Amino acid sequence: MEVVESLLPILRRAAGDLMRQRSIRDLEKTLAGIVHAAVDTVPGADAGGLSITEDGRVTARTPTSGSVTKLDQLQSDLHEGPCITALEDPSEDGLVLADDLAGADAARWPDFAPHAVEAGYRSVLSTRLCTDGRGMRAALNLYGGRPHVFDANARLTAGLFGAQAAILLYGSQHATNLMRAVDSRDVIGQAKGILMERFDVDEDDAFQMLVRSSQDTNMKLVDVAQWLRRETAERRRMARDADAG
Repeated sequence: MEVVESLLPILRRAAGDLMRQRSIRDLEKTLAGIVHAAVDTVPGADAGGLSITEDGRVTARTPTSGSVTKLDQLQSDLHEGPCITALEDPSEDGLVLADDLAGADAARWPDFAPHAVEAGYRSVLSTRLCTDGRGMRAALNLYGGRPHVFDANARLTAGLFGAQAAILLYGSQHATNLMRAVDSRDVIGQAKGILMERFDVDEDDAFQMLVRSSQDTNMKLVDVAQWLRRETAERRRMARDADAG
């Protein structure tokens, strides 16, 4: 109970800091905030990073050091390590611990373990962050320089932190997607306005012109709209240059 009581204020402050900075709309800033708060919070953690699975590929994100960048990416390249196990093994409960990568755990991840030890990390704790099972999956990876540093208290803290971090990450994903949708709508609206003015058509006809162009060119509707906006801007620039000459 003491662990929970001490952890919750830290998580609330981390979430508050992120939202005050409006970084909940910026996925990279949100991820960096999650990683640094976790390293500061979980006992035994000296460094950390996030691994994200999108479109079947695992990428390393927002590490706290260059060595973690290499190790997180190495797990992806080798398709082996505590992070990969946390992300992909359904028999795991989402929390995967390597107590000593120079000892018994070396046999479980034989290709990854020597690299982690060489980089100065004997312990790794990976916590799966359950976001959207149909899209992005993530794992929080915490690295300790000494063996056996992630005791029951640290594992409980990491698990609680991971649950809260997943909520932040999920919210950030959807905020980012929403902003993209709003931006796309604005671009399409501008493109419709250009066509309405240029061809003296109403809004519905302008939209249908964009749709037909999208189908004929096999381009996304928003890409057609962006092209039209750029082409119009270029026309206006050339007209200004001609007038100036």
